[in-house]
Amino acid sequence: MRKAGKNIYCFIESRASISHVGSLESNAEEDMKKFETIPNWQNDPAVRDIFETDMEALRASDSLILLLPAGKSSHIESGAAYGMGKHLVVIGEQKETESLYLIFNEFYDTIKDFISNLK
Repeated sequence: MRKAGKNIYCFIESRASISHVGSLESNAEEDMKKFETIPNWQNDPAVRDIFETDMEALRASDSLILLLPAGKSSHIESGAAYGMGKHLVVIGEQKETESLYLIFNEFYDTIKDFISNLK
């Protein structure tokens, strides 16, 4: 997307995520497992920092792209983006009927399909 001249925000690359979870060069799977088991996470300053950073980026965005498969937080973020009036795109084959996926404006089975339709 960057090669197509688009500005993007990716939580994995955010300052907050790198500071509190780990960088792309670290063991991302292991880092996320540690993050996902923070005791008393609702009151943890690192979790709050990541939340505020992600929500600020979402408010500043024009669109949200959900790449399937995706976790619970990604689906919650999609709902928040819908509520903010953002343009929503989902990439990945959806095999079951999901009525709430009608919040999405565009559907692509593969990343290749999506990239070929970039304007």
